[in-house]
Amino acid sequence: MEYSYYMGCQVPAQLPNYDLATRKVAESLDIKLIDLLESGCCGCVIRSVNPYTWIALSTRILAMAERTKHDLITICPGCYTTLVEVQSILSEKPSLRKRMNTILEKESLIYKGEVKVKHLLTALYFDKGIEEIKKAVTNSLKGLKVAVHYGCHLNRSHDYQQYDDPESPHILDNICEVTGAESVYWPLKLWCCGGMTNDQELSFKLGNMKLKDAKASGADCIVTACPFCQIQFDNRQRYISSRFNEDYNIPVLTFTQLLGLAFGIKEEDLGLQYNRVPVEELAIASNKDERKRKEI
Repeated sequence: MEYSYYMGCQVPAQLPNYDLATRKVAESLDIKLIDLLESGCCGCVIRSVNPYTWIALSTRILAMAERTKHDLITICPGCYTTLVEVQSILSEKPSLRKRMNTILEKESLIYKGEVKVKHLLTALYFDKGIEEIKKAVTNSLKGLKVAVHYGCHLNRSHDYQQYDDPESPHILDNICEVTGAESVYWPLKLWCCGGMTNDQELSFKLGNMKLKDAKASGADCIVTACPFCQIQFDNRQRYISSRFNEDYNIPVLTFTQLLGLAFGIKEEDLGLQYNRVPVEELAIASNKDERKRKEI
């Protein structure tokens, strides 16, 4: 299985751990990722400022993916939603696609509308399959309770809705539970994390409410599929805790890090050392069965 691979902006800038874990998990599942070198931003953060530039940036990425002759995988729901939406716009407006291709001629690129865009989550779930993922599990995470967080963009993409129920999603829960971990119920599961709002006060209030709810659920950790949510819960957790006089100390993992632990991949190869909230105790808990076997 081969895919062109687009990690977006936030991952290379702030979350090398998400990328490291993604590559190791893909390797374990015999999936080849073809990097889109010099791909740039998808434009989602400027769409309201300059829609034309937003479309041009996304079209360029789509054209680069088409050149590999493989479906495009992204690990950012924001990028996924953006690229899928731009594809839809270009299919409905041939004249706009022609204008975009005129711009792309300078790089000898052309967009024909033939590439399929997927989030890594759906690619693993439907292309590789739950049973194949289960075969790769060598280190059961039984006993670990996780608060699964989908984020906003993934569930709101019209393309994703063909895979899952946006009101009651299950794909990420199922993938997490393949590891042996338990996906716990938490009332604010589908609420926004607040990571992308321009209102800083609102952002931290939402982050605090989510963290408090996850902790109250009895979860040992939060598992995300979105870079912005990972940054909000992990990178900013100490600040949020201090601001609201709380002591959360909840480890936050990308779903590929969780899978990697279950696959028996070394913690440093999954980038756990780059997570802001220490995950040592969580990692030790995940390897308890292996330690017991060694002691015996």
